Amino acid sequence: MAGSGGGFGLEEIGIPGREYLREALTSCTDPLKAIEDFQVENGVLLPSLRPMLPLLDLHGIKRIDFHNSVLEDLRDKLIAQIETCTKMEGKDRDKKLKDLLLKSFPVIKIKQLRPVVMSVLKNMTYIEDKYLRVLVRDKELYADCDIEIKRHLWRDNQSLFGDEVSPLLSQYIKDKEKVLFSYETGPGFFTGSPKSRRQAEVIQKLAEMIGTNVKLYDMTLQFLRTLFLRTRNVHYCTLRSELLMALHDREVQDVISVDPCHKFTWCLDACIRERNVDVKRSRELQGFLDAIRRGQEQVLGDLSMTLCDPFAINFLSTSAMKLVNHCVTQEGLPRDQPVLLLLLRMLALGLSAWEMIETQDFREPKLELPLILQFLPAMMSLIVDDQVRALNVKFPVEERDTASIIIDHSGPPPDMYDAQVSQSPIAAAMAMQYTLQTCKAKDKTGLMRVLGILAQNIRGHPFEDAFLHSLVTGLIGMKEDFEAEDFCTAVFDEFFFTCINVDNVVRHLIRLLWWVHPRLPPARLDTLLKVAEPTGGGEAVVAVYDALKARIQDSSRASSSPVSMATGGEENAAHF
Repeated sequence: MAGSGGGFGLEEIGIPGREYLREALTSCTDPLKAIEDFQVENGVLLPSLRPMLPLLDLHGIKRIDFHNSVLEDLRDKLIAQIETCTKMEGKDRDKKLKDLLLKSFPVIKIKQLRPVVMSVLKNMTYIEDKYLRVLVRDKELYADCDIEIKRHLWRDNQSLFGDEVSPLLSQYIKDKEKVLFSYETGPGFFTGSPKSRRQAEVIQKLAEMIGTNVKLYDMTLQFLRTLFLRTRNVHYCTLRSELLMALHDREVQDVISVDPCHKFTWCLDACIRERNVDVKRSRELQGFLDAIRRGQEQVLGDLSMTLCDPFAINFLSTSAMKLVNHCVTQEGLPRDQPVLLLLLRMLALGLSAWEMIETQDFREPKLELPLILQFLPAMMSLIVDDQVRALNVKFPVEERDTASIIIDHSGPPPDMYDAQVSQSPIAAAMAMQYTLQTCKAKDKTGLMRVLGILAQNIRGHPFEDAFLHSLVTGLIGMKEDFEAEDFCTAVFDEFFFTCINVDNVVRHLIRLLWWVHPRLPPARLDTLLKVAEPTGGGEAVVAVYDALKARIQDSSRASSSPVSMATGGEENAAHF
């Protein structure tokens, strides 16, 4: 038999193979006669075929090619029969497959016959260890295994499963960071529905690898917890939620029915999809949290990971922000808003995920009264100031109360706002959303009032990178304002420069400069380029920085050329 394993295992199933042929050739007196006898005894035993073989010889068809074509045809028919067998019910099916495996497994190292053995293995609900050991030890056999067989191998071999999963987890993080740090002004990090995001190749591959195996799912979750604990990277929290919901989409009841977070994650996913928490859903979410009894507290660790996902943090904080704005409109108080209090409760749980898992102290953090009674009212006063300034601008210039507006509605934020942002991660998350709100409204004064406060309070916050991405996107939309020195001072000196010693902040700054550099004074731009020069972050960051410098040089040449001077350099700059 041709192939890398020619003859392996044939003797075990009663077919003369390599050893038999060697014995025959070494003990015979006429080797040619011995070969002819072997061919006759082991060829295709059809009397009607014998006269045809010389005809094939005349056509130049080698015997090995003929036998291989017969083998392939019979092999395909046998595999089809095995697939028919798998449709049988109960013990008859298992017995049939077990007998087939016993007879066929010895020839698994013969490449041409291997698909038959793999077809049997693939359809077995249980594979004995003696077979699994052979598959694990031989890299070629392991590589040829279908995913259904590999699940049996991974089930009791965590390191082998880890080797398969690890590249996928790394790829997932790279994909997320590519969106966060890309200098292209794409649709943004938070666009797309939850269901569309979990169609990503990595998520689907992981779901396929897990199949219906609860043990593999538990192993994957343990990998995610360990990596989150080691790196503090919140994208592992996103992956935890997306993987569960991908299995939910596939209706893998064996897995989702044993995950205590399933119904909570499902309900939260529906809220994120609809961008709304109605009264019914808020009761469901609160019911899940209130139903955790003594002895079940460990589930809080997994729930907190679900809520630490940046998409969940963004949804909870934007929804809370809408309700704060509603309180301003209705002249109500935050403490009288039960849905707002629930959103803050979930936000508190999500923001404490790392500490909870690290300390193994599974207790839900309590909402501090100053957050509700002092910080949120202070934020509401800022929103009122923004509305007063916006209204004042609509009046004719001669009717504007400019002095009063500057004194009463444009000064520093209340002390309580600053103090709570420093002390409470929940207040910091809400302050980030309020800052983004002013940015989206292109409210230069509102943004300058509060941006500096966040500089020292976003470092290490679970929402840090997502906030910086969204902030830069908003600032790109305000590029005309960068011509004003006071705005540059607020954005660069008071915000970016105070936290620039971290690689991720540098990458966000490079993205901002990519789009606003034509508006910046030359001296300011030179300083920023020196500050933004990467000291780490790998080749990709250096490449983007070099591309930024080249872009700025091209822009400078274009704006100083005679044609540009004649048509107006401003038009060229506005292109960016």
